[in-house]
Amino acid sequence: MYRQGDILIVPVPEEAVPAAVRTAPSAPRDPGGRLVLALGEATGHAHAVVGPGALVRSPHPMDPDFLHLPSGGRVVHEEHAAIPLPKGWYRVQRQREYVPGAFRVVAD
Repeated sequence: MYRQGDILIVPVPEEAVPAAVRTAPSAPRDPGGRLVLALGEATGHAHAVVGPGALVRSPHPMDPDFLHLPSGGRVVHEEHAAIPLPKGWYRVQRQREYVPGAFRVVAD
């Protein structure tokens, strides 16, 4: 399990990844060629993955995204140390917080 700021990255076995996720198109890369896991609303900084792979976004912001790194990669951010990730599948979850009557994704 890996954490960088408000992002939690959990390795998952391939058989636990839904078939629809394995065949879904990847989210586009940013102009720097990175897969952006989360963009800071206040600073514009990003939790992003460098290296070959695919990021499949959930249609609902409270549900996890899935990341596939066929040969590994690194999670980078302007204010945090880089985290190397071995090859495999990962569930990517944004930190949530409770507000009266609901939950919301934490704003960075």
